[in-house]
Amino acid sequence: MSAQSTAPEAPREEVVVEDTTATVESPSLLARLGAEAFGTFLLVLAICGVALYARFTNAGLTLSVALAGGLALVAGIAAVGHISGGHFNPAVTFGAAIAGRTSWADLLPYWAAQLVGGTLATLVLFATIPSSGLAILQQGGVIAEESKAALFQGVANGYGEHSPLASATQGAFSFELLAALLIEIVVTAILVGVILAVTRRSDSASFAPMAIGFTLAVMILIAAPVTNASVNPARSFAAAVFAGDWAWTQLWVFIVAPLAGGAIAALFYRAFTAVPVVQDDLLREDQVEFETVTSAGAGADDADVTVAESDAPDWTPDEKGTEGKPQA
Repeated sequence: MSAQSTAPEAPREEVVVEDTTATVESPSLLARLGAEAFGTFLLVLAICGVALYARFTNAGLTLSVALAGGLALVAGIAAVGHISGGHFNPAVTFGAAIAGRTSWADLLPYWAAQLVGGTLATLVLFATIPSSGLAILQQGGVIAEESKAALFQGVANGYGEHSPLASATQGAFSFELLAALLIEIVVTAILVGVILAVTRRSDSASFAPMAIGFTLAVMILIAAPVTNASVNPARSFAAAVFAGDWAWTQLWVFIVAPLAGGAIAALFYRAFTAVPVVQDDLLREDQVEFETVTSAGAGADDADVTVAESDAPDWTPDEKGTEGKPQA
């Protein structure tokens, strides 16, 4: 009688494999354009509105405009910066695109939204200026003629005989074309440089609006006596629409110079930044959803696949939430 021996069965081990994927949902282009239009509307309304109405009250014009512009920018970024990135300025969008922080495909749509938002702001101001006060301003020598266009020329950007200092000194002192170009390039480069610097890390996003707003206020104080402080082609365009005359002739300076300043800041940013460039659109926040798929079974042939979101590991997203790794 022969003994029949059987080999012991190998132990079965259940293998659990988890795969987590992240879905990133960005705000739609329409939402971002609406945010840019709103932010630029708010910014131009504050700067041009304070400058226009202060002429009726003889209030401290330059400081009032600087504070209004800076605070409006803080408010705009805080309100809708997470949707569009909080540009509100064609020079900022141009610089962000050169720096690799914004898609080139968004450049022209953002510019269009910013110009529309700024022009709507000056349209509101134009409609609310009391015609009865224009004669008083003309008699007081504040404006050359009794018209709303003449009032808007006081807040339009200009150089030479249209420099604010030339008006204040009856032409005894003025800033010519080269000075206007240089000052606008420099102040815009500083503003865009600060924006690129303080928005490159998520841990600095909380104080970024204040840093950007105060920088704009200081740049306005510097450039106001020279050119009425553009720093923003959308602001210059919106004022020129209703100022007309020489404001249209000199408008090119306040388009070219700020764009050049934004480009210079972007090139310096790309050359000297210590962190990798990420196309994060400055302060825009994308929504991230995680889904974990768990595979469990005794072997490859009889594995069961289930979705177990409650078993998902804790994830730490990167600066914009597109990648991450499980926490220990």
